[in-house]
Amino acid sequence: MSGTKSHSRKEPATEGKWPVWKLAILLYPASALTVAINLFLAGLIANRAGFGVIEPVTAILWSIPLGVPACWFAGRWVRSLMDEADG
Repeated sequence: MSGTKSHSRKEPATEGKWPVWKLAILLYPASALTVAINLFLAGLIANRAGFGVIEPVTAILWSIPLGVPACWFAGRWVRSLMDEADG
């Protein structure tokens, strides 16, 4: 039917706007690894100041719960960049 338009609304999934929680789930592995590396390096700095060293396995175990807020902030940041790119 040429010349006719569909007046139906687009579904939210086809509009292309990713919610922050989906971005956070995708960014969790990278965020948790970043937290683990930062904890390990902070342990090395703390060792220089006279405290004990944080072992790599301990840093990874602590990064599992601490990666959740980190990935949420990363998801919000990426969402703001996507909104800025959209104009």
